[in-house]
Amino acid sequence: MQQQKNFDKGNHANSQSAMAEKGFYKLSWVQRIGFGSGDLAQNLIFQVICTYLLFFYTDIYGLTPSAVAVMFLVGNVANVIWDPIVGTLIDKSNPRFGKYRSYLLYVGIPLSGFAILCFYNGFAPSLIYAYLTYVSMQLLYTFINVPYGALNSSLTRDTNEITILTSVRMFMANLGGLAVNSGLPLFIALIAGAPSDSLPKDPSAWFTTMTIYAIIGFCLLLFCFSQCKERVVMDAKATESVKVSDLWMEFLRNRPLRVLAFFFITAFAMMSVGNAAGAYFINSNLHGSAQELSIFMALGSIPAFLFMPLVPWFKRMVGKKNMFYIFLGAAVIGMAMLYVISKMEEPSMTMIYVAQFVKSTGVIVATGYMWALVPEVISYGEWKSGRRISGIVNALTGLFFKAGMTFGSIVGPAVLGYVGYNSEVIDQTPLAEEGILWLVCVIPAILLILAMFIISRYELTDEVIDKINREIEER
Repeated sequence: MQQQKNFDKGNHANSQSAMAEKGFYKLSWVQRIGFGSGDLAQNLIFQVICTYLLFFYTDIYGLTPSAVAVMFLVGNVANVIWDPIVGTLIDKSNPRFGKYRSYLLYVGIPLSGFAILCFYNGFAPSLIYAYLTYVSMQLLYTFINVPYGALNSSLTRDTNEITILTSVRMFMANLGGLAVNSGLPLFIALIAGAPSDSLPKDPSAWFTTMTIYAIIGFCLLLFCFSQCKERVVMDAKATESVKVSDLWMEFLRNRPLRVLAFFFITAFAMMSVGNAAGAYFINSNLHGSAQELSIFMALGSIPAFLFMPLVPWFKRMVGKKNMFYIFLGAAVIGMAMLYVISKMEEPSMTMIYVAQFVKSTGVIVATGYMWALVPEVISYGEWKSGRRISGIVNALTGLFFKAGMTFGSIVGPAVLGYVGYNSEVIDQTPLAEEGILWLVCVIPAILLILAMFIISRYELTDEVIDKINREIEER
C-alpha cells in the first residue's frame, strides 16, 4: 500500500513537472503577493493623481477647471503617442534584470519623484510648472505600467493561476486604493491640524502626504521586482523584428483584444469620472467632514477584501460573462441609489454609505477581473501569429485605458466649469450640485451599461484559452 502511495505521489510530481515544462507554472503565495505588491505600489502613487490632483489643482494650486481640462488632455494625448513606443521598446529589449521587471527598478525613483512634485505648491499658479510635472509623471508611469502588465503573462500560462494572481493583484490594488481614498483625507487633516474640518487645503500637508505615499510605493516596487521570475517570454532573436506598426497589426487581427480594449475605455472613463468627483460630492452636496469623506472613499475599496478572494469561485459558478453582467448591474443599481438618496431633503449618510458599498462592490469585481483577460488575448495573439508580444499588447491596453482616463479627466472639469462650480464657497448653486451628481452617478452608470454590451462580444472561454495554450506549447 505504501509503495502504491509513493508511486501515486511520484506520478503527481512528474505530471506537475511536465505541466511546468509546458509553461503551466504554479506560484508560491509569497510570489503571488510579491506580484500584487506592484499594483499596490502603483495605486499609492498614481491613484492619488487620479483621485485628488483635480481637487488640488482647482482648490489649492489655483488653476481654473478649464485650464486643468486642457492640461489633462495634453498629457493623455502625449501618452497615446508614447504608449506604442514604450511597448515596442520593451518587447525589443532584454535588460539585465529581466525583460519586464527591470523597469520597476529603473523607473521607480523618477516616477515617485515627479508624483511628489505634482503636489508642490511653491510655483502656484504656474501653468508651466504644472504641465512639466504632470506630463513627465504620466510618461514615466507608462514605463512602469506597461511592463508590469506584461509581467503577469510572463509568470505562467495556467488560467487558474492567472485568476488567482489577478485576485491577489486586485486585492492589493484595492488595499492601495483604500490607503489613498480613505487614508489620504485623514492623513492630510492630521498633518494640517484640522481633523474635524472638511478636506483641508493646506499645501504643505498635501505635499508631505504625497511624499510619504510615494516613498512607500517605491519600496513596494522593489519588493515586486524581487519576487517575480519571468518564465514565459519570447527569446531574444524573436524580439529583434518587433516594431511599432506591430501594435496596430495586432489590434486589427486580434478580435478579443479589440473587445477588451473598448471595455477598458468605458471602464476607466467610468472610474475616472466618478472617483475624481467624490471629494466634490461630499464637500459640496452633502457638506460632509474629512472623516465622512474618508468613510465614503473607503467604501470604494473595502468590497475588494470581501469579494476579490471569491472571484475564482464566482467564475466557476456562473461563468466569465455572467459574472461581469451581475457585478456591472449591481454597480448601476448602487449609482441609482446614490442619486435618489442625495436628492432627499435630508440625506442620510448611512444610506449614502450603503449605496456606495453596493456601487463599489460591482465596480471592483468587474474592473478587477478584467485584468485576467489580458494574458488571454496575449496567448490568442501568439496562437495566431507565433509571437508573444506582451509589451505591445499591454501598451495597447494601456493606451485604451488612458483613452478612458482622458475622457474622464476632461469630462470632470468640463462639467464643473459648465455648471459654474465655485471653489471659493461651500454652498454651491443647485445647477452646480446637479452637475456633481451627474459626475458621481449618471455618467458612470451610462458608461457601465455600455460596458455590459461590449463584454458580451468577448469570445474566449476558459476551455478555448486552455486549448490555445496547449497548442502553443505543443509547437
